[in-house]
Amino acid sequence: MELLTYPAPCKINLFLHITGRRGDGYHDLQSIFLLLDHGDELRIRVRQDGEIVHLNPLPGVPAEKDLSIRAARALQQASQCTLGADIECIKRTPMGGGLGGGSSDAATVLIALNQQWQLGYSRQQLMQIGLTLGADVPVFIFGQTAWAEGVGEQLAAVALPPAMLEKYYVVITPQVEVPTAKIFAHQALTRDSKPLRMADFSNGANSSAFWQQVRNDMEAVVCALYPDVANTLLWLKQYGDARMSGSGASVFVAVESETKARELIENRPKNTFGFWSKGLEYHPLFGLVSDDDQNTKSV
Repeated sequence: MELLTYPAPCKINLFLHITGRRGDGYHDLQSIFLLLDHGDELRIRVRQDGEIVHLNPLPGVPAEKDLSIRAARALQQASQCTLGADIECIKRTPMGGGLGGGSSDAATVLIALNQQWQLGYSRQQLMQIGLTLGADVPVFIFGQTAWAEGVGEQLAAVALPPAMLEKYYVVITPQVEVPTAKIFAHQALTRDSKPLRMADFSNGANSSAFWQQVRNDMEAVVCALYPDVANTLLWLKQYGDARMSGSGASVFVAVESETKARELIENRPKNTFGFWSKGLEYHPLFGLVSDDDQNTKSV
């Protein structure tokens, strides 16, 4: 049986507010996730012997920490499925950039193996398994532009203004690794942003005011600790309302034309990785998962 190819699109956070710190040490967030038409590719095929095999493991990443392998094993355990899988990942999303590359890979593995193993798990069930792997995994299974709250797991579909989906998103990543846990634990991080109402975002009359008050609450701390992020962001701000995605190090800006997007990528600061992309209304694999819990079965 040949390997079947599945896309794993990355994401950007159009804003990211931290509204509080919970008793369990996690943070309450508000954000909008936008999927981009750029990302990794997963190539997957069924094994009959129950083994989960990574055909091209990432250097320095043991199998027990690789989210693709962990996702396959989590689905295998939840379903008691006796089948296995060969998994190959073609990386295009920079690691540790705040773009959700590993989380998207995990989500794509769950969606693909749910189909290949003929489990019939619903979207909600796959999202629950995904949450055990990481807070960003469910949004990729949710599969559409999402308003997120809680630790990022409370998701509601939102429609962006058409003009925002027509833009070209330029994403640039400096060659630094920003540990998310370090930023969340930093004493300078503000954790008291006033909660926003999704209704204000959805209300056309209030939409412009909404976008004027949003930001990424982690940006100031990351820029203070990592000058390469600060300098890249400063350069990108020449061309629009640039901001950081997630906990960094990637920064992005929306521009009006493909020509401008290509120009920024060609002239980006040295020692950075960059790409441009359009936004996605839906994950390319959205239709492979049912929202009906009644179709669930085990193998």
